Amino acid sequence: MNVRRVQAIARKEYYHLIRDFRSLYLAFIIPLLLILLFGYALSLDVEHIPTAVVDFDRTPDSRDFIQRLDASVYFDVVAHPPSSAALTELLDRNRVILGIVIPPGWSAHLKADRESPLQVLIDGSDPNTAGNTRAFVTAFIAQANERNLLDFLNREGRERIRPPVEGRIRVWFNEDLESRNFIVPGIIAVIIMIVGALLTSMVIAREYENGTMETIRALPVGAAEFFLGKAIPYFLITLADVLVAILMGQVLFGVIMKASFWLMILASTIYILVALGIGLLISVKTRSQLVANQLAVLVTYLPSLLLSDFVFPQQNMPAPLQAVSKLVPATYYIDILNGLYLRDLSFGRLWPSFLMLALMALLIGGLNIRALKREGL
Repeated sequence: MNVRRVQAIARKEYYHLIRDFRSLYLAFIIPLLLILLFGYALSLDVEHIPTAVVDFDRTPDSRDFIQRLDASVYFDVVAHPPSSAALTELLDRNRVILGIVIPPGWSAHLKADRESPLQVLIDGSDPNTAGNTRAFVTAFIAQANERNLLDFLNREGRERIRPPVEGRIRVWFNEDLESRNFIVPGIIAVIIMIVGALLTSMVIAREYENGTMETIRALPVGAAEFFLGKAIPYFLITLADVLVAILMGQVLFGVIMKASFWLMILASTIYILVALGIGLLISVKTRSQLVANQLAVLVTYLPSLLLSDFVFPQQNMPAPLQAVSKLVPATYYIDILNGLYLRDLSFGRLWPSFLMLALMALLIGGLNIRALKREGL
């Protein structure tokens, strides 16, 4: 392998990049927008649930119940409809997600130590939000029942009853249960696929469409030299995007890496090689920039977003999709990111994912060189 030939191919691709505004836009602007959009807009946390309460009781106890509900971080009481029909109208128009009806005589039943039912209505259009809303309102009502039980025991002059089982819960790795601590690192995997695979998927196809591939075949350039020369500029751009994403995640969102920074760079380097290899292989096989771009989105971006355990848990997927997810490189890279960002793991715990990415990089690189040799290089 001749280093000067590799440099010449890389220099040619660099000059094309700096003259192509669309490629630079895709390489730098889109990753920044993705970080901002995913970091600020995408949140799996369910808080500030729009709530409407119909209070037919209108007593200090019912007003205290409503004030406690509104003071919770999970509920925002945004409406006090005068009737159940008005509450139904709010739910139908998607103005609120949770509706509570306090019946007449509710506080009187409480003071008489009788059952005091509440009607709770939840908009189930979004199962995830509805499930969380149901869990939150159930816990809130359980706390209210506990307060009422303590009041009853105090009136009876009895000691507080202590439950035989007490769960002392402690959350590890993501103590604040903030979804952005998981989303911001995961978006790096998507960025690499966008910049690495989508850009390189048009590199060799462009040579075919411009008619310059015949000239390249006549040059004394080997398949491996051509492959490396084409990949180097995009490798540097993608690595720069990774560094920017790490910096923005820390400065804007407070997502700090717990483990080794250099281990992150090593994992990113291998993953970038996989992404570049996939993009170049698509480019060689399709010979069309339009087809290559569409195929790259289908093969790289969508699986990285949907099947990599980034947004949707793999354990909830059907068995065939779980098997397909094992072929998605982002699955192993996101596993490494979780270990580095959230769990503070060392290479000794993450080596299986590193090994899978390295094997994929070698396999895809070999397929690229073989395909280029068949093209006459």
